Amino acid sequence: MSFEGKLVVSCQADPGDAFFGYMDRFALAALEGGAGAIRANGPADIRAIRAAVNLPIIGIKKVLHSDGKILITPTFESARALVEAGATMVALDCTKRGQRYGALERLQRIKAELQVPVLADIATLEEAREAAGAGADFVLSTMRGYTEDTLDVTQFDPRFIEELTVAVRVPVIAEGRVDTPELARQAIQAGAYAVVVGTAVTRPHAVTRWFAEAVEEAFVSRKKIRWTVGIDMGGTNTKFGLVSNRGELLWEDTRPTPALSGRAGLLSHLETIARESLDRARDSNLAVSGIGIATAGWVNPETGAVVYATEHLPGWTGTQIAQTIRRATSTPVYVENDANALAVGEKVFGMARDFEHFVCITLGTGVGGGCYIGGKVNHGAHCFANAFGHLCIEPGGRACTCGKQGCLETYTNVAALLGYAGHRYADGRALIEAANAGEADAIAAISEFALQLARGCSLLVQLLDPEALILAGGLAENNPLLLKLLSEHLAKLVPVWEQRGLKILTSGAGYHAGVLGAAALAQSAKN
Repeated sequence: MSFEGKLVVSCQADPGDAFFGYMDRFALAALEGGAGAIRANGPADIRAIRAAVNLPIIGIKKVLHSDGKILITPTFESARALVEAGATMVALDCTKRGQRYGALERLQRIKAELQVPVLADIATLEEAREAAGAGADFVLSTMRGYTEDTLDVTQFDPRFIEELTVAVRVPVIAEGRVDTPELARQAIQAGAYAVVVGTAVTRPHAVTRWFAEAVEEAFVSRKKIRWTVGIDMGGTNTKFGLVSNRGELLWEDTRPTPALSGRAGLLSHLETIARESLDRARDSNLAVSGIGIATAGWVNPETGAVVYATEHLPGWTGTQIAQTIRRATSTPVYVENDANALAVGEKVFGMARDFEHFVCITLGTGVGGGCYIGGKVNHGAHCFANAFGHLCIEPGGRACTCGKQGCLETYTNVAALLGYAGHRYADGRALIEAANAGEADAIAAISEFALQLARGCSLLVQLLDPEALILAGGLAENNPLLLKLLSEHLAKLVPVWEQRGLKILTSGAGYHAGVLGAAALAQSAKN
C-alpha cells in the first residue's frame, strides 16, 4: 500500500505520558484525519495499532544505549519483533553514530531475512548516500539537528529535503520539526515522498507546552533565569552538569569516581568538578546560584555532612562535604543522599510536581528511594529514613549486603531479575526488551520481580499512604509490564485499594536523573 504524497503520523508516547498505552486510538484518529501511514515505537504499540487500522506501519524500537543516548532499532532481534507485531517497514538510525553500532550491516540483514522495506534515519547528505548505497529503500531527515554534526540545526529546512532528493535515488521522507501545515506543504514542494509529523499531532502535552512556554517566557523575561550545578557522585561514575530553574540541562559531563581513594581523594575529586563547572558557567556568562551534590550514604541535609556510608566509599562517613566545597568555591552548597535527591528532582522538575505525598523508588544494581510527606523530604530522626531496599520481606531469606537477610533489595535488584530468567539474558535491558517483544521467559521473570516488589511496596503504601509511587532506574525504564503487574499485585495486597487512587508512574528523567536531582537540591533551597 503506497503512502506517496501522504501524511505519516508518528504515534509515540513515553512511559509516564498521559496517553501512554493509547496509541491505537491516536492511529485511528490519524486514519480518520487522512493519514496514509503510521510510525510507531515498540512491538506492543505496533500490535495494538495493527488491530485498529489497516495502514502501512513504520516500526522502530527506541533503546537507551550504553553511551547514555537513545538508539533507534539497535539490533536485528528488535527489528524482527517489530515485523512480527505487524510493522510493514522498519526504520533505524543510520547516522555516523548508528553506523558505528552496525546499522548498515543490520539494514542489509533486515532486508534479506525479514523481507520488508528498510528506512534510514539520517542527519546529513553523506549519511543518506551511505544508507542508500547499503540498500535503504527510503531515507528520512529524522535525525537532522539531533547529532553532533548538526546541533546547529534548530528548525526544519525544506532546502535540505531538496538536496537529499538530488543526492540519492531512493525516495526521501521529511521528518523532524515539521510542526505546521505550511512546513509540511513546503516539504512536499521540495520533493519529499511523504511527510512525518509526530509531536504536533500526537503529543498534546508538547503542544500545550509550546503555548505555556510562550506565556512563561514573557514572564521569565522579567526575571533572571537561575542556574545551578548538579553533581551526582556514584560509586563508579560522577555525572555533573548545569541546570536551569526550568529543568533545562545546558550541558552534562561524566568522570570516573575514585571510590577507593579515601576521604581526601573524593573531596579533591568533587572540588575539581565544582571548580570546572563554575568556570564553564562563567565562560558562558551564566551566574551560578548554588551547587547541589548527591552522594551515596546517609546525609544530614542541614549540615551537608555524611552521617554514615558503607566501605564502598572508604572513609566517607563523617565527611563535611558542604563545608569543604563551599569553602573551596565560595558558592552555596547543598548535599543529600542520592536516592533522596532523585525524589527532590521529581518534585522540582519531574513527575511529582503536583504531589505532596509520594515515594520514589530506584531499581538497578541496588534498590533505594526517597519520599515526600506533606510536601517535604522525609529524613527521619537520625537521617536514616527511606532505606526501602532493606525492608525485610522474607525473614531468614537471602543474605543482603547490609548484613541482614530477606531484604527487598535481594529480590528486586538486577541480579535477582536475571536470576528469575535463569540467567538467559546478558543484562536487565536485554531482558526487558525481550519481554516487550513477547518472550515468555522474560515475561515470567518480570512477573516474579513485580510480585516481590509489590510485597515491599505494599508495606510502604500502608505505612505512608502516598499519592504516587514513582519508579526510577534502569529496571523501570521502557518496562510498562512492570507497572501493570505491580498495580495488579498491590490491588490484592493493600486494603481499601480502590479508595486510595494510587498512581504508579515511571520517572521521565532517565539517564540524567541524578544530575537533575542534585541541581534540584540547590534550586529548591533558593525558593
